[in-house]
Amino acid sequence: MAVFTSVSLDDLQEWIKQFSLGQVSAVRGISSGIENSNFFITTESGEYVLTIFENLSFEQLPFYLKLMKHLASRGVLVPDPVCNQQGELVTALHGKPAAIVSKLEGSSQMSPLPVHCAEVGAMLAKMHLAAADFSIRQKNLRAAEWRHATVPDVLPFLDAEKQHLLKAEVHFQDALEASSLYRGLPNGPVHADLFRNNVMFDGERLTGFFDFYFAGCDTWIFDVAVTVNDWCIDIESGALDEARTLALLNAYHSVRPFTEPEALVWQAMLRAGALRFWLSRLYDFYMPREAEMLTPHDPGHFERILRLRETGPVPPLPYFSA
Repeated sequence: MAVFTSVSLDDLQEWIKQFSLGQVSAVRGISSGIENSNFFITTESGEYVLTIFENLSFEQLPFYLKLMKHLASRGVLVPDPVCNQQGELVTALHGKPAAIVSKLEGSSQMSPLPVHCAEVGAMLAKMHLAAADFSIRQKNLRAAEWRHATVPDVLPFLDAEKQHLLKAEVHFQDALEASSLYRGLPNGPVHADLFRNNVMFDGERLTGFFDFYFAGCDTWIFDVAVTVNDWCIDIESGALDEARTLALLNAYHSVRPFTEPEALVWQAMLRAGALRFWLSRLYDFYMPREAEMLTPHDPGHFERILRLRETGPVPPLPYFSA
């Protein structure tokens, strides 16, 4: 949520008239994140979040916004996209796709305790089940095809040891994804980026998931692994905290029980989640884009996590055997 495209109050005065929100009285850029331009806007109807999409197209965006609408209608705590007076969820602003969604209450919990992790696990399972019958299918755009396109771009910047680690892990994940075990894993729409800064809390009460713009169809266990790799770790070392990990996994399992095949690939999925974010951070670090308030994340963080997940230890996944 860096700002690549600037927006002023004057820019919005005419544009906002297509929505039944009244006039805009304030606009403020949001500094976290690195993909889209995001702003808090205050209107006569309340506070909202305006997003200008820097990479996603008009054709791709209905998946994300309609998924959020679908989840909101099923009681999942997510921002609700706002339609304009023509019923459109996506409209052009400065020649780019833009959307408005409701603003969640609360704040991000950057030092989570087991109770926060349990809330996240339960809501993530509820989200997976609620999205299972969502009619639009769009693949995870940061999966195997993206990996193979991105690795050659970053390899020249790495020393021999890091090159070996990256290529070996891609080979490992390719082999896993070609297996019958992997193809039988439960799957559907996933968030794919459920980090601490993408969840809101009011005290110990979870108030919502947001930033669904990396969502896509993938295995549910991959989504769990991405979430655990952020919520349940020591930030400095990347090591898993057992109490937080088990709290998240047990809460998820109580809503949507894990399967035995998911338990078998659990450690591999933790590696897959670490690889995905190591690779994207390498790309953003070595090939940065110009933006206001943008500071690329340290790729070394997920390199450390990947190395740790390769060797363990990893708290076991609870599951029901068939």
